[in-house]
Amino acid sequence: MEKLKNQLITEKSIRLLQQNQYTFHVDSKLTKTEMKNWIEGFFAVKVEGINSSRVATRRRKRSKLSLNSTSKKKMIARLRANYFIPLFIN
Repeated sequence: MEKLKNQLITEKSIRLLQQNQYTFHVDSKLTKTEMKNWIEGFFAVKVEGINSSRVATRRRKRSKLSLNSTSKKKMIARLRANYFIPLFIN
């Protein structure tokens, strides 16, 4: 799927793995329902819920900082108990 860009690895996303939540960068036009259906179909897991947010990108213009919030989107998928995505386990 070309709408799913990559897995997001930060300190917060690693902490969320302990709570069975997985973080992805996705296309800005992707909806929660499309993401849920894709994860359930591809990884054979059950998704309990999805949170999404737009990530602001920073542009520097001579001494001022402007934010553009439309370029990136991240989604956090919360899986049901006893389900996991094996690619994230060492």
